[in-house]
Amino acid sequence: MLNIPLADVDHVARPIVAIGTDYSPGTVLDFHTHRRAQFLYGMTGLMEVDTDDGTWMVPPYSGVWLPAGKRHRVRMNGVSTRSLYIEPLAAPRSSPSCEVLVVSPLLHHLLLASANMPALYDKSGRDGALAQLLLYELQLAPALPLFAPLPRDPQLASLCRDFLGQPHIHSLPEDWAWQLHRSQRTFNRLFRQQTGMSFAVWRQQACLMAAVPRLLSGSSVTRTALELGYDSPGAFSSMFRKVLGQSPTSFVRAVTRQEEELPNHC
Repeated sequence: MLNIPLADVDHVARPIVAIGTDYSPGTVLDFHTHRRAQFLYGMTGLMEVDTDDGTWMVPPYSGVWLPAGKRHRVRMNGVSTRSLYIEPLAAPRSSPSCEVLVVSPLLHHLLLASANMPALYDKSGRDGALAQLLLYELQLAPALPLFAPLPRDPQLASLCRDFLGQPHIHSLPEDWAWQLHRSQRTFNRLFRQQTGMSFAVWRQQACLMAAVPRLLSGSSVTRTALELGYDSPGAFSSMFRKVLGQSPTSFVRAVTRQEEELPNHC
């Protein structure tokens, strides 16, 4: 089903409802929830997903898992999507939080094929088998660490949002502590309590999230590294490889190769 409102088919007694939607650049889906869990896959462009827990950056050929009832907002930058809306009892992932998932070539093709599934598909036929395989592949999909949790403390959350808008790897925790009128020790403890990670790790995650769209839009490794405050392209590349398992250049090449080899539409 293409460009069909979920409300028209949400009531259908099937574990999966599959919908494909095209969004113009700059589209924002304001905060909302779904009764079903959702796997939102962007075949082109970039998605930025905000929840009450934080912000996820979703590059092409990745998707975001949204648990049932999770309040979220999505910014679309030239995205063509496939969405799976899954009954909570059939959800293949147990995490209570959102996750950015790697979409393998097999899962990509399954998602493309799902656009041809009617809402009331034959559970014992081909579409039923396709739905079951989609659930298996979602269960096995590895997660990417492209997430920066937001604290609940209003003042600290404001600083974090400002940083996400202009990330810099050498932003100092003592400067943040000073702005909050706290000692550095108190700030460090507060930051970990509020986000579940140290300031240094969170800062790196935020810079990585900023790097991915820059690289995929054609910015060089050197320019990206310098814009984010890294001392050298090598230092930036080392961080990127450590977190994502491949160099920035290899990451961009892999995405580009998928875009060339795999069709974008059924």
